[in-house]
Amino acid sequence: MNPQQSLFPNPPTPVAPTSTTELRLVTFNAQHAAPDRARRQAAWLGQQPDADLVVLTEVGHGPGRHALLDALAQHGYTHLHAPRPDQPDYSTVIASRHTPLEPVPAGIDVLAHRAPAVDLWVGGQRLRLVGLYVPSRGPAARRNENKRAFQHAVTRALPGVLAGFDGPVVVTGDLNVVEPGHVPHYPVFGRWEHDFYRSFTDAGLTDAYRTLHPDAPGHSWYGRGGNGYRFDHTFLTTDRLDLTRCDYVHAPRHHGLSDHAAMAVAAVVAPRQLQP
Repeated sequence: MNPQQSLFPNPPTPVAPTSTTELRLVTFNAQHAAPDRARRQAAWLGQQPDADLVVLTEVGHGPGRHALLDALAQHGYTHLHAPRPDQPDYSTVIASRHTPLEPVPAGIDVLAHRAPAVDLWVGGQRLRLVGLYVPSRGPAARRNENKRAFQHAVTRALPGVLAGFDGPVVVTGDLNVVEPGHVPHYPVFGRWEHDFYRSFTDAGLTDAYRTLHPDAPGHSWYGRGGNGYRFDHTFLTTDRLDLTRCDYVHAPRHHGLSDHAAMAVAAVVAPRQLQP
């Protein structure tokens, strides 16, 4: 399968018509699912009214990956951007029900298959979407090496992602870090990880969930002891994006589709105002 292609000229009709004026996005951790669960993930996404666009993180590299991409196409996602890693590794996939996706370089030169970027049109406005899957801490022998390197690459690239584009920008995914002041507090997260979270706001992006839910914990993943973590995030530029929804959807966790909650975001896209 090519990284970007349109499949099935007459795909199944989704649960709700694709919006022409509103960004409707779901971020979903695929948890390197095997084929059967990958097909169920795609079926669930295909029934979500807010999932015109989907960013899937932690996509595996084996048969489950192929099953997921095929099933997404069968459930109405006619456009896919799915960069393959050079070596076995998890990756990030961007899928669209209707709007064509134009892959663009994000400037992230470490594990780039975890950080695809596309331009697309919503409501007559060109928009840039970046998906991220930050590595976990890794084995003891290489603890945090990939995580630090990837985070540093993202931090270096963010200013260019925004400076080189005059439309709205959305960055979303599983960052494997929690925000400063996270409740509960986890001392295992170092300052360098909180600095990574801050790099998004320092670049001019806004935390979508915190904008609408300033005081809610908003946990998206739970450890074995039941402790909650807000690992999944969406950041965006607020100009020409009127944020109307940002929620964690826990049905994938409850139904055994993923160990993460999905994240649903909706925003009305305002067209660019021409200067008089």
